[in-house]
Amino acid sequence: MENNNLLIGPEDYAEPRCLLCGDDFGTSDEAIRSIDQRRVAEKLDEYTDRRDYAGAEHHLLYWLEEAKLGHDLRGEFMLRNELMGFYRKQNRRDEAFENADRALAIIHELGSEENISSATCYINSATVYDAFGEAARSIALFEQAKQIYLRQLPENDARLGGLYNNMALALTALRRFGEAYECYRHALDVMSRADHGALEQAITYLNMANAVEDEHGLEKAAEKIDQYLGIAENLLNDTSLVRNGYYAFVCEKCAPTFDYYGWFVLAADLKERAEKIYAGA
Repeated sequence: MENNNLLIGPEDYAEPRCLLCGDDFGTSDEAIRSIDQRRVAEKLDEYTDRRDYAGAEHHLLYWLEEAKLGHDLRGEFMLRNELMGFYRKQNRRDEAFENADRALAIIHELGSEENISSATCYINSATVYDAFGEAARSIALFEQAKQIYLRQLPENDARLGGLYNNMALALTALRRFGEAYECYRHALDVMSRADHGALEQAITYLNMANAVEDEHGLEKAAEKIDQYLGIAENLLNDTSLVRNGYYAFVCEKCAPTFDYYGWFVLAADLKERAEKIYAGA
């Protein structure tokens, strides 16, 4: 839906600086020129809320060149993190790996291996590797992130819940089910105490349904699967949830799992909820 109130930035009307000459729209200063990360993130949210993925990619790549040409490693780090997630969702393996590898390299260049933003990058990169069939490669990164998060975050921080949930997916892919269920339990515990954690809990229960099917087969796991799906449905129907772009994203993400297990009416309803939210964005 067209929105005439969108912010307009230089990426909307100007070309990035020349990679060969290094000019900053007429200057050649070698000092660090930092991008406005907050504004870049806000504009990105506008694109993704409208599902304008081509616009989102152009936006991120434009500011990536700006950060590189401005010698802004921290800005580049932020954009590489966004890009690896973007390309993972677009199922573009090579681009996702390129950005994950570069983001991890920047951590070492900055000497910031032990801070929170680096831990988040470890998780993002691990999730990329797991998504494209390299779960074994992801486990060490999840472990690095876990140690940092446990030292530096409160026990009810949603980021810790996200770590456990994503790590459990990788462990399931490796058929390390006992460890995966333990991570899922940790994820549910954290999200039950986090603000607005119901959506993440719903995702976790659907992941658990997939895990018990992988371990025991569909017929033997049917009762447990229905139990988990029922809990996830109740969480998604929580009337206190804000029906925003993230809610729409979660509905879209959960719908295929309900569809797969034969919960067709609910799957269709979740898709409809998402479409209504996106249409009003």
